[in-house]
Amino acid sequence: MGRFCWGLVVLLLLLTGGMAYVFVWQGSVRPAADGRTAIVLAPGERALILTEMRGFVDSIQQITEGLGREDMEAVVQAARKSGRAAQQQVPAPLMGKLPLAFKQLGLDTHQQFDQLALDAEQLGDPAHSLQQLGRLMQNCVACHATYRLEVGE
Repeated sequence: MGRFCWGLVVLLLLLTGGMAYVFVWQGSVRPAADGRTAIVLAPGERALILTEMRGFVDSIQQITEGLGREDMEAVVQAARKSGRAAQQQVPAPLMGKLPLAFKQLGLDTHQQFDQLALDAEQLGDPAHSLQQLGRLMQNCVACHATYRLEVGE
């Protein structure tokens, strides 16, 4: 009986570890034909992520316009729209499908928008904000160069 219980404990630990690896680290991915990593999602999940990305692009466009006019209040407001407070509640099943590096890029992008808003508000320096925007957009470029969102069969 003792061997059976220990065997069962080991089996459950292995299963839990495997599920944690897939849920936290790997996600639901496959190689894409273009060399990137395809994240395989349901149509609604893909739409949710693309909506958030379009929000990033909208904020970037508004920040750029604000910097061109040296309107730092517009920069602050636009950056806050995509900060951590604007993060959508991502359903747990979707989080499990996203690879860890993708999740980290998304979180870092929200944090960079927050920092840009804070610095624009406190420093009021368009050149500094423009440098921050350039660094922030490196996340966008890295994400789009590495991943693509596909609908699963």
